[in-house]
Amino acid sequence: MTADSPRNVLVRFAPMIYGPTLLFALGEGAVIPLIPVIANRLGADVALAALVAAALVVGQLCGNIPAGWAVARFGERLTMGVAGIIVLAGLLGIVFAQSLAFFTAAVFLIGFCAASFALARHSFMTTRVPLTFRARALSLLGGTFRLGMFVGPFISAALLAIFGSETASIVFFAVCQVATILLVFFGPDPEKAVPVGAGSPTGRGAGDSRDAEDTGEPVTGAIPTVERVGVFRTMWRYRGVLARLGLAASSLSAVRSARQVVLPLWGVSLGLDAGTIAVVVGVSGAIDFALFYASGQVMDRFGRLWAALPAMVLMGAGFFALSFTHELSSAAMWYAMFAAVLGVGNGLSSGILLTLGADVAPPTDPAAFLGSWRTLTDAGGAVAPLIVSALTAVASLSVGVGAMGLVAVLGAAGFIRWVPRYVPRSR
Repeated sequence: MTADSPRNVLVRFAPMIYGPTLLFALGEGAVIPLIPVIANRLGADVALAALVAAALVVGQLCGNIPAGWAVARFGERLTMGVAGIIVLAGLLGIVFAQSLAFFTAAVFLIGFCAASFALARHSFMTTRVPLTFRARALSLLGGTFRLGMFVGPFISAALLAIFGSETASIVFFAVCQVATILLVFFGPDPEKAVPVGAGSPTGRGAGDSRDAEDTGEPVTGAIPTVERVGVFRTMWRYRGVLARLGLAASSLSAVRSARQVVLPLWGVSLGLDAGTIAVVVGVSGAIDFALFYASGQVMDRFGRLWAALPAMVLMGAGFFALSFTHELSSAAMWYAMFAAVLGVGNGLSSGILLTLGADVAPPTDPAAFLGSWRTLTDAGGAVAPLIVSALTAVASLSVGVGAMGLVAVLGAAGFIRWVPRYVPRSR
């Protein structure tokens, strides 16, 4: 496999990895905007509807560690297939929910199973993709998901215009999910088609040692053993890298998540109409999507830090600068400008969390470690909107936005300190 060109290998992955990713993201992207709408119809006010929508993120956060156990125990293919079937049950719950509690549980279940999809793909790519173009492969994975989440809402809008009911979008997600399950179970088996070990590091990383406890020092040699250990034992063994590089990665996830919340809120606070806000957010998202593969190229050619650091600096500067423009006469112009800056920063960060997780994970059995890694990064994404909301309530939206700029600065410092220590210079 290492003799193949990157293009040939990535094309080979299309039906195994990128196809299911795109289908799942299209369906999820079509349904996510409807969750608050359905919750409101079931009796939730605005605040409670936002809490119900957050159940999707909370479900994914809670699902990462069980998903790590399932992938390590049963393999990527079976885990993805079973998770897909459970997602169908969650969609049925959404359609037939008569109470807000039942609806929230169904949303949580879909998020819980989404973690299994994400972790199974991440684990597969970690063990099968050659190190020479690992970042490009994982950036393409992230870009495929972003494409689905970007296009999905437009498909949902079209279905609503045609059928006039949210059920049409839910059925669309179900159709995408059935196609995903068929592709997973009856398409090429990625675990058989591509040998394990293709993605093993050629250098030395923090995750290469499987028997020694992680004391926080970089590992200087590889130990050829394939012993499987439990999820919580893995968390303890690699506590050093998780507490250091993992927290830096969590800060990047927080800044990304804050961007999704801040841009619409900022537009509302300026008194802009929904159409203008949608255009600004859409342009920012388009810039973000356009840069996803460039991030992988930078990481593969120059190293991980050369993508992580500019992304954090750009987003941190964007948040800081935006926080001082609210009362200016040209506030709307600055809003559009810094939304574009945040889009560039977010685009440059595409695939970084996936790639760093793969770099420091145990190369022969990464699933349990990646469950912990993804829990940290998802926690950062889940906490960020709460921080913005709390600071806005206590002080102002400008203070909340400025705080996310500070998080970005601290995260950039963490990357400067820990990426060279845990990720070999060859990466």
